[in-house]
Amino acid sequence: MNRGEQRQKPVPYRIVERVPTLHEYRYLCTAVGWQAVINFEAAKTALLNSLYGAVAMHGDQVVGMGRVVGDGAIFYYIQDVAVHPEHQGRGVGKRLLEQLVRYINETAPEKSFVGLFAAKGTQPFYEQFGFRAWPEMTGMFQVITVRDRHISSREERLGG
Repeated sequence: MNRGEQRQKPVPYRIVERVPTLHEYRYLCTAVGWQAVINFEAAKTALLNSLYGAVAMHGDQVVGMGRVVGDGAIFYYIQDVAVHPEHQGRGVGKRLLEQLVRYINETAPEKSFVGLFAAKGTQPFYEQFGFRAWPEMTGMFQVITVRDRHISSREERLGG
């Protein structure tokens, strides 16, 4: 250490209970390589419709996020757990998931379904929180690539 230099303490991470802003969401999705699969025009509505969110802060910078989405009664999904690559491997994702699971455990009624999609190789991370693959069930999904032009609103789809 040079004269006059002071050793700086590492800045601790803190978890804040809130949904990321659209700017923060775009920043983190891009940092982890999701930009090609996220519709950022629809993300504003998606974020507003979150049941719960948590962000990881390093100083005044958001470096991680996670959300809970669903109907708030029976179905809960952990979504968008992402940590900026420069901050991965430091327990940030674990702290985010602990916060999301805590929220669900405190608010979800008995027999609620809590789901998530785990990227290949991340299953052991989620298993430590009680998530597991169910041999008698297969997770499935589809990605909408072209909007059905005949159905212009949610009400029409629901017959209302």
